[in-house]
Amino acid sequence: MDRIDKKVLIADDEPLARERLSRLLESLPGYAVCGEAVDGNDTLAMAARLQPDILLLDIHMPGMDGMVTAERLVQQTNPPALIFCTAHEQHALEAFDVNATAYLLKPVRKEALAQALARAEKTNRLQRQALDRQGESEQLSVRSQRGTELINLADILYCQADQKYVTLVHHHGETLCDYSLKELEQAYPDHFLRIHRHTLVGVRFIHGLKRNADGRHALLLKDSDTALPVSRRHAAQVRQWLEQQ
Repeated sequence: MDRIDKKVLIADDEPLARERLSRLLESLPGYAVCGEAVDGNDTLAMAARLQPDILLLDIHMPGMDGMVTAERLVQQTNPPALIFCTAHEQHALEAFDVNATAYLLKPVRKEALAQALARAEKTNRLQRQALDRQGESEQLSVRSQRGTELINLADILYCQADQKYVTLVHHHGETLCDYSLKELEQAYPDHFLRIHRHTLVGVRFIHGLKRNADGRHALLLKDSDTALPVSRRHAAQVRQWLEQQ
C-alpha cells in the first residue's frame, strides 16, 4: 500500500522563509507541502479549504499576526497540529497557550523540524483517538514494550513523567508510554487535571487536598493510600477544581 504523505501548510510573509521551509520538507520523507499562505487571513482560508495535517506558522505577519491566527484556528472542529517558526523568542509561552506542538527559531534546522513534525503527528493521533471515541467507553491506545495496549481512560489514576517517558498508573497495574503529559492533557482535558509539572491525575479519583506540616500540598486519591505532591504553581488550580465539584 502506498504511503500517504502528511499535508503541511506553510504560513509566512517572507518568500525566502517559505522557500527554505519547503526545501526542508522536501528532504523529509512522509510530508508534502499543500499550500503557502502569506498572512493570517490567507492562512485561515487555506486551512479551511485544504485541511492540512500540520501548519508551520510565523508570528510577525502583516494584518492578523500568527498568534491571533492560531487562536482562531484552535476553535475549529479539527484544527491542524501547529508548529511556530519565528525569529522571535519572546512569544514562546503564549505559543503553548494555543496548544502549539513546537516553537522553532529561524533559521529552522532540519533536525529540529523533523523532531517537531514527529511530535505533531503523535499529537494528532491522540486527538483523533479522542474524537473517534466520543460517546463510547473511551480507551487510550498505547504503544508499549508489550505491543499495543488499550487502556480505559476511566481506569487511569494518574500519569507521571520521568525523563522521556510517562507511566500510566491504572487499575490493572502500570504501563509505560511515549506520550507526553502535555499531549494527554490536551487530548483529554475532561479526564485529567494537572497537579504538578510531572503529574496528571484522573479527575474521577480525586478525593481532596491536604496541607502537610512543611506547608506543601498533597492530593488524596479515592480508595487509595496514595498522596501525590501538588506544586505551588498548581495548588490554586486544584483548589478551584475542588470548589466547583
